[in-house]
Amino acid sequence: MGRVIVHLHGSTKQKDLNRLIEMYGSRLSNRGVRIETHPSKLSSTAYLDLLCGLPGDLYLLDEGGQMENSIAFAQRFKAWTIQTHPTHLAIGPAEGWIDERSRDCKRLSLSPMTMPHELASVVLVEQLYRATEIVRGSEYHKA
Repeated sequence: MGRVIVHLHGSTKQKDLNRLIEMYGSRLSNRGVRIETHPSKLSSTAYLDLLCGLPGDLYLLDEGGQMENSIAFAQRFKAWTIQTHPTHLAIGPAEGWIDERSRDCKRLSLSPMTMPHELASVVLVEQLYRATEIVRGSEYHKA
């Protein structure tokens, strides 16, 4: 089973947002999703070096990336979980993906609007939880 690994650049400083990330993270832990927090002291270049060296597929979260509704994202998530290799989803540093190499990476968007990276982290983990619930057929997603 393919794992989905969420990479966050630095720990969330706002306690309320951090609690949400932890809550969804615990709900996702037995569903093939892991959250990793990398030191915020990593420059965007060093962070991208780390991410590009990981095995599997890498998706950078960026407002210019491909947008999907929750149902389409759930189908993408389902496909990721049956792969033999991991899928990495990375929330960028506060200044965004400024390294030239990031242009060659796959990108997903949570919204066409720009949002703080800490808020984007909450939105991403909630959407991953929602995807697991859609795949399971629960009534969490009311569309």
